Amino acid sequence: MLQPMKRDIEWVEKLESGVKRTVRIIFYQGEIRWQFRCSDQERWIFNTPPSPADWSALESKVDQLYRRRRASYKDLVLVRTMRKKHV
Repeated sequence: MLQPMKRDIEWVEKLESGVKRTVRIIFYQGEIRWQFRCSDQERWIFNTPPSPADWSALESKVDQLYRRRRASYKDLVLVRTMRKKHV
């Protein structure tokens, strides 16, 4: 059974329009759940598919967490597998 990560992964990026975009990732029961929210919106968006840049950023962040022993190897493999499948 896959164990969930101890905490969610989240990062903030600034878009060309000057709006800040928050990306939150939740690992839950062998799935990756994406959440997005822009600073000019009140609610999180759950149904927007991630871009290839989002997948790349997630893989980089999980790889860094894995190297610091804060993420499991299964999480890293899951991200790489899902990235190949969806990109």
